[in-house]
Amino acid sequence: MVDLKQAFNQLRKASRAKSAPSADQRRARLDALRAMVLDNQEEIIATISSDFGGRSRAETELLEMVPLINAIEHARKSLRRWMRDESRHVAIAFQPAKSWVRYEPLGVIGIISPWNYPLFLSLAPLSDALAAGNCAMLKPSELTPAFSNLLSRLVAQAFTPDEVSVVTGGVEVAQAFSALPFDHLVFTGSTSVGRQVMRAAAENLTPVTLELGGKSPAIICPGYDIEKAANSVAFGKFVNAGQTCIAPDYALVPADQVEAFAQAVIDVTRRSYPTIQENEDYSNVISNRHRHRLLTAIEEARAGGATILAHSDPSGTNGKIAPMVVLNAPADGVLMTEEIFGPVLPVIGYESLDQAVAFVNERERPLALYCFASDHRDRDRVLAGTSSGGVTLNGTLLHIAQDGLPFGGIGQSGTGAYHGQDGFRRFSHARAVHQIGFVNIFQHLGPPWGKLARGVAQVLMRGLRRRNR
Repeated sequence: MVDLKQAFNQLRKASRAKSAPSADQRRARLDALRAMVLDNQEEIIATISSDFGGRSRAETELLEMVPLINAIEHARKSLRRWMRDESRHVAIAFQPAKSWVRYEPLGVIGIISPWNYPLFLSLAPLSDALAAGNCAMLKPSELTPAFSNLLSRLVAQAFTPDEVSVVTGGVEVAQAFSALPFDHLVFTGSTSVGRQVMRAAAENLTPVTLELGGKSPAIICPGYDIEKAANSVAFGKFVNAGQTCIAPDYALVPADQVEAFAQAVIDVTRRSYPTIQENEDYSNVISNRHRHRLLTAIEEARAGGATILAHSDPSGTNGKIAPMVVLNAPADGVLMTEEIFGPVLPVIGYESLDQAVAFVNERERPLALYCFASDHRDRDRVLAGTSSGGVTLNGTLLHIAQDGLPFGGIGQSGTGAYHGQDGFRRFSHARAVHQIGFVNIFQHLGPPWGKLARGVAQVLMRGLRRRNR
């Protein structure tokens, strides 16, 4: 394993000793990252599957590799435009002069990534960090040890130790990692661990980007086709066996359509996954501990009077838990108070769209929100009346795959956003530059402040008053 402090010090020294890398140097690093993934595609897929005890190949390819390579390509093509100095306004009182912003590397970016999408959530922020000209240090999850070790080896082959390094290990390593004086720290994971990361980073005044999660709602507005909504919600909920930070956590449906929607979701899952336990296209829940938590939550809901609709026996055989829909889940139970992070979808009925909006607003702001509306007035009511990290309209998940959109949370679901140009700027210092022209009026006014200074001040203040009437 790489020595934590030694690896960090090497990166920090390199980031301070060298000038900001050119566009060509940054592209070369992005090319190395892309080649690292594409040249080792089969090994990466097999290794992630082994950590899960069975993970769908298509999910690794379509939900991790494809968006990652797209993000790298987008950065390569846009890099020179992103790096350009940005001209800014200069007020008349300071003319003649020029002002502009330079986007400069922060230095060393720390990235703590989770187990549920171990490739994408490690290397997508790395792509943004490299595009911004930074060095980086990664700490992948201990719950995917085979992939973490593979990533460490591949990065060591693709990059020098003063460009990118990977450290592996358990909770103690992650805690020590969070306490390093990074120039920026990215964490993706649970809200409870995010608090610990932010607390450790605060000791060094390290700015953080936290991508956390929460209970992301799917709101099906009145009049929207129930079958279409069920198809989209089932897709977003059950890929990766529900282990997606932006998966729909629960669905809000017009009260008279709750049962029809719930049955439609189950029907979709039976078409999508004809079998469960021996189905290579349906992913495992990551560990016994996670499976036990989900099954216990289901039994708690059943004991509280909930109705459970299941694709098949949800017992967790072979590491898989079958898709389930829950009606009348107890309000104080795990399914309605904690992020589910598994293939279980509570469905709640509402009498009016305002009631559905109020239901969302009574809870912490979610990482994602999904609105299914055929009337633009319903769509606008939901968008105006709620807040979330991101939104997909009439579908699920796909806002995260848009390189032109920022991805991030709000409130308890996270802070800060990255992806594409927003990631480039997140990991850059916007350095303000002001160049004084051939004469500096303020310097000639004093001190000592005299009649000329008072006269100029009066003229400027009169102008301000006129503009603010």
